[in-house]
Amino acid sequence: MDLPFKDELALMPDLGHRLRQLRWFRATFRSSAKVVSDTFGVRYDIDETKLTRAFLDWIEIMDAQKRFAEIDRADFIVFAAGLVLRELIRQAPAKEISGLTQLIETEANAKTMEIVRFWPEGFLYTNYCVSAISAVYQQEFGSAPSIDKCADDLRTWWSYRENVTEMPAYAVAFLDRFLGAEPNWITPDHAQSRQAMQRALGTQRPTDAIRQL
Repeated sequence: MDLPFKDELALMPDLGHRLRQLRWFRATFRSSAKVVSDTFGVRYDIDETKLTRAFLDWIEIMDAQKRFAEIDRADFIVFAAGLVLRELIRQAPAKEISGLTQLIETEANAKTMEIVRFWPEGFLYTNYCVSAISAVYQQEFGSAPSIDKCADDLRTWWSYRENVTEMPAYAVAFLDRFLGAEPNWITPDHAQSRQAMQRALGTQRPTDAIRQL
C-alpha cells in the first residue's frame, strides 16, 4: 500500500497526542484526502459534520479502553487507529466525486489503482489510518511497521468491504491483517482480547494485572 501522506504526517511534532484533538484530526484527514487525490486522481467531498461525529465517537470509545496503552503502547497505537477506521466507515464522511478527473494508472501503481477504483472511500480511510500508525511509530519507535502484501490484494479488499458493511468493528481486524498481525475476529474492538495485550498481561504477576485493569 502506497502511503503518500505518511512523511507529511511524520513532520508534525507529538503526532500521537495531536491527533486526539478535533482540529488536528480534521485538518490531517482533509490533508490526507488532498494528497490521495493528487496522487491517484480521485476527488472527495468531505462532510465536516460526519467527520466530527466520527472523531467524537472514537474518542469516547478509545478513552474507555486507554488503560491498555500502558500495557502495550505499540499495540494500542494500532488498536486506536483501528477504532478510528471503524468510525470513519460507520459515519462515512467522505464521498467520491465522480467525473472530475480520471485515475492516472502506471505499471508501478496498478494494484493500488485497482483498489482505489473499487472502493475510493475505504481506501482513503484505510490509507489515512495506516499513514498515521506509520508516522507515530516513526516518531516513537524509530521505524514504521511492515505492511503485509494482502494490503495490495483486491480480493482481500472485496472481503474487507463486504464484512465491514455488515459489521464495522471488523475494520479493526482487517487493519491488523494489513499490518501482518493476527486479527481478533470475535471481539475486534475490545483491547483486552488482542493477542499482544494477552501476552503482555500474561507476563505480569496476577496482582499487577488486576491493578492495571
